[in-house]
Amino acid sequence: MKFYSSLKEVQDDLANGSATVVSLVQYYLDRINQHQNLNAFNEVFGEEALRNASFIDQKLTQKTAGRLAGMVIAIKDNICYKGHQVTASSKILEGFTSIFSATVLERLLAEDVIIIGRCNCDEFAMGGSNETSYYGPVKNFKDVKRVAGGSSGGSAVAVQADLCLAALGTDTGGSVRQPASFCGVIGLKPTYGRVSRHGIIAYASSFDQVGPITRSIEDSALLMEIIAGSDDCDSTAAVNPVPQYSAIKTTGKKSIAYLKEVLESDGVDQEIKDLMQTKIKQLQADGHTVEPVSFEYLDYVVPTYYVLTMAEASSNLSRYDGVHYGYRSGNATDAETIYTKSRTEGFGEEVKRRIMLGTFVLSSGYYDAYYAKAQKVRRLIKDKTNEILSRFDFILTPTTPTAAFNIGEIVKDPIVMYLEDIFTVQAALAGIPAISLPVGNNAYGLPLGLQLLAPAFAESELFNFSKYFLDLA
Repeated sequence: MKFYSSLKEVQDDLANGSATVVSLVQYYLDRINQHQNLNAFNEVFGEEALRNASFIDQKLTQKTAGRLAGMVIAIKDNICYKGHQVTASSKILEGFTSIFSATVLERLLAEDVIIIGRCNCDEFAMGGSNETSYYGPVKNFKDVKRVAGGSSGGSAVAVQADLCLAALGTDTGGSVRQPASFCGVIGLKPTYGRVSRHGIIAYASSFDQVGPITRSIEDSALLMEIIAGSDDCDSTAAVNPVPQYSAIKTTGKKSIAYLKEVLESDGVDQEIKDLMQTKIKQLQADGHTVEPVSFEYLDYVVPTYYVLTMAEASSNLSRYDGVHYGYRSGNATDAETIYTKSRTEGFGEEVKRRIMLGTFVLSSGYYDAYYAKAQKVRRLIKDKTNEILSRFDFILTPTTPTAAFNIGEIVKDPIVMYLEDIFTVQAALAGIPAISLPVGNNAYGLPLGLQLLAPAFAESELFNFSKYFLDLA
């Protein structure tokens, strides 16, 4: 079986008879078995995927197959799939089986997608390296000594290592885009509310969004076209009509802003700065307007993001108590110890850190000093970002300040780890779409990504320009 970079290539071979969906699924299952050392999957749905593949082959013969026939995807292990386990890579949900499917999965399955397994991730999506998972770290396919990125690291590596054609992740502050950058694939965070959160295990409800990880812009656009839209099960899902994202169009001349603080920062790897400057010159040479802008709140985006998300995590994770479902401590002796021991033993260190800090910033006497102030700063960040985007079509930044780092290198220092999110959390705080695009490699052959931010609900324009940007010589 050959390497496929897009669904169109797959469907062309299905149409001419040189491949079947069954043979494609078997190829991916063989690849998954061959590369178990990457630890990308928490569970593989092998027999089920083959059964579904046979059924879709029949539908193709009958010409009744959906738009995603032939697409084999993996899902992050915080997306509910009816009749399947979902753990958010946490001990506290070990063995839990979902009784319903997330809206995004229902929409994809209706178009004959095949789900091949659930992917490893940082526990409850809290992490930037996929090292906080109860099931161990995911390894980067380019260099197994390096991290995959987080929190959707398993999803990104599954696409990177050709274990599936595409994957779904969730992006709270960069959890699709950062691993996409580290793994050399395309990762999209949609506008907040563009995609239903129904059936997604919550981390921070005012930030979480499902996003696709793909090898082609066309596949990202098609997946978005299918999963986006209003949902009666999610009151935060926008009612805006869903454009035909998959109709990629030639882009005209655009205006692009870049943050001058990025190129002045000592914390950004020089090779990433050089890549940024190269792309800026290419865009200018091709007739686009590319200008520096100042973003005076850059130093505040990370602390603002973490104060707010930790507060929301403190609330959202209170439901995991050892009583209703999931892990219950065998050392509990009464009602109080059921709660305390189950949560102490069931959650990992990073999750417990965020719960405690979130509880602190919401506590009496500290709410106004931290949480309320962070909400005000979030508004300033959002307003300033929107002001820039009122003058420019896009904002260009690095996705991450460095390439993938070594496993174990910074996981013990949470502050350093949190600063890896410095360029991704701006879009999350502003609620706007952003995409990470693979545009080069460093001297060690490790992937480097650049990020484009667009105004709210401008995903069509983002897809169109991203297609052009990737083809830019």
